[in-house]
Amino acid sequence: MATGADDGWTTAGGDIPVRAAYGPEDVAPDAAARVGEPGAPPFTRGITPDGYRTAPWIMGQYGGFGTAEETNQRFRQLIAAGVTGFSVALDLPTQMGLDSDHPLALGEVGKVGVAIDSLEDMERLFEGIDLGEVRQIRTTANAIGHIWLALVVAVCRRRGIDPGGIRILIQNDVLKEYFARGTYIHEPAAGLRIVADVIEHCAEHLPAWTPVTISGYHIREAGSDPVEEIAFSFANGIAYCEAAMARGLDVDRFAPSLFTFLSANMDLLEEVAKFRAARRVWDRIMSERLGAQRPESRALRIFAFTAGSRLTAQRPLNNVARTTLEALSAVLGGAQTLHVSAYDEALGVPTEDAALTALHTQQILLHETSLTAVADPLGGSWYVEHLTDELERRIEATLAEIEAQGGALACIEQGWFHARIEEGAYRQQRDVDTGRRRVIGVDDPGDEDLRVFRADPAAEQRQRDAVADLRARRDAAAHAAALDRLREDARAGRSIVPATIEAVEALATVGEITDALSEVVGRYGADRA
Repeated sequence: MATGADDGWTTAGGDIPVRAAYGPEDVAPDAAARVGEPGAPPFTRGITPDGYRTAPWIMGQYGGFGTAEETNQRFRQLIAAGVTGFSVALDLPTQMGLDSDHPLALGEVGKVGVAIDSLEDMERLFEGIDLGEVRQIRTTANAIGHIWLALVVAVCRRRGIDPGGIRILIQNDVLKEYFARGTYIHEPAAGLRIVADVIEHCAEHLPAWTPVTISGYHIREAGSDPVEEIAFSFANGIAYCEAAMARGLDVDRFAPSLFTFLSANMDLLEEVAKFRAARRVWDRIMSERLGAQRPESRALRIFAFTAGSRLTAQRPLNNVARTTLEALSAVLGGAQTLHVSAYDEALGVPTEDAALTALHTQQILLHETSLTAVADPLGGSWYVEHLTDELERRIEATLAEIEAQGGALACIEQGWFHARIEEGAYRQQRDVDTGRRRVIGVDDPGDEDLRVFRADPAAEQRQRDAVADLRARRDAAAHAAALDRLREDARAGRSIVPATIEAVEALATVGEITDALSEVVGRYGADRA
């Protein structure tokens, strides 16, 4: 907990007033009924009856840098060390739909993720990895979510395997990009349409895939509090679901595959309560607003990611303590997938040793404690139940504010989300600057001599050369025909996913596919330049 200057004790994340002790009078009289049982609506206590006994959480470590070959080696090392899932970090040019030889990509290729320009890069990325043996594969693709889908499908076809037999999570949450992260390409309404195309395609052809991972994590990292993290991301989720249902899709056809992507932050008990409250609110949204009938449609699956914004460049080994506490909040809160950040991420791409330490943190929690013995071990704590109720109430109130503004798309177009996050980021920085929130070690760099990861400086040129070579030897007629079909389908209002798969298989690059689509739907902000 953090101490306020005038108003006593509060939670660190949501600034919720906190008393010194709690008792039965601090929970609702019908608390037992509202909390329910593990594995049953409203899923406050988790989405499985026995917690992690039958299936531990997926250790979905996140990584990527340089070229596909370099990232492939890192993933192989992590799999050999016991990773059960992984997330592919894409570099910024790839996320923005730019090829590695685009002028705007200069100096950014492979810098904060791996460069993926074509199907051949994807083949190199997954070389020697049995995709069917990995419990979960996820990526940062948002505005290019449809291209990522196409790339994975094309890799599977070349290998002669059924793409429906592997577990893919596409982040594909483009709406939060407009106010929390920035890797958008097209106008918000066009971005929403593309997400709906992906949901529809997965429901019909790839039901085991997750077509959208509704991302509160980036909203929290940008400056929101835990209430806004959940409410803003759920508002986006409602928009995606309603866009898919407007296509005639029954919500029960796609809802069981949806995931949410949330921050695991430093106030351990508040974060546990946040995960519990989020499940309860999502259950109500799905059942009462969207009409879901199946219990699995109402169950919120959570990918928790320890807070990158809490890592410090000074005394980075302190970050091991921070990420351990954050990971503990996710486990006690019942997350299905967990990433633990490496202690040196504030300095750059994690070293191999730091990445392994992050994985070992998860493995210690799983194998060296009894955390998996009991579902929802903090359930029934008067304080945790009080926090859960209070967070639920505040999330519902914020969702009502969003509805009053006209919903998620209106809040993006009017700048309402962005303004709220800016206010939150300012308050958080002010609390640090004034000493209201202490960050240990930042004023004492210490004498740690850490090896900082450095990507191969020649990798960017190799990637640019590979793109040029690809263009020179591919079938020009098949390439042109595939891009023409993409433009035609976009103009006709048909799903662009089949044409995108055809374009990828014709060795069109990520940038070329994006440019072809932009000719029809435009680029966001292009008319404001």
